[in-house]
Amino acid sequence: MPNLINSPKIAIIGAKSGLLGSELGLSSADLESADAALFLVSAGDGIVSADLAKWRIARELYIPSLVVICDLLDNEIDFEDMSAIASKMLDPVVTPFLVLHSDDGKPAALINLETLRILDYTTGSVAERKADPEHVELVAEFREEYIEAIEDAGEDSFVAGLLFPALPWIEGTRMGIEQILLYLDQVPASS
Repeated sequence: MPNLINSPKIAIIGAKSGLLGSELGLSSADLESADAALFLVSAGDGIVSADLAKWRIARELYIPSLVVICDLLDNEIDFEDMSAIASKMLDPVVTPFLVLHSDDGKPAALINLETLRILDYTTGSVAERKADPEHVELVAEFREEYIEAIEDAGEDSFVAGLLFPALPWIEGTRMGIEQILLYLDQVPASS
């Protein structure tokens, strides 16, 4: 996302905000003047109280907010578990993508719950393909919950600051970067 005059201002909140901003090509704006917010949630460290206070401010201001779950490589808590924790500590989140793991347990791909397409990151570049039947079966319940949440909330609920997608971000692999940018592209600039 280029930094143009009419680009939305994005607040990036959390311990790795500088690193995420660098990978996205963004600098962080002040939350109170932001058009959207990215809240980094660590699978290792959880959600700190200062970030909880900022979450409440974003809710009062109806700032469209993404929950970006990081530190997924060397922690026992995975993306789905951390999304559930975020739903309890913040507000209920939706997961438009789930993380698929390789045989060694490392995050290897994302599966889009709307399209059932897999974005494979194992080769160094992203390869997109149709999900295998076992993947479709594995994510069926998550997909049903996601689609129901979107239907209940309405199409523009993210931009209205009423629906909170949780997205994984695997540092250094670009996994999650494109998905974050797709959501940020929906947000109009305020000026």
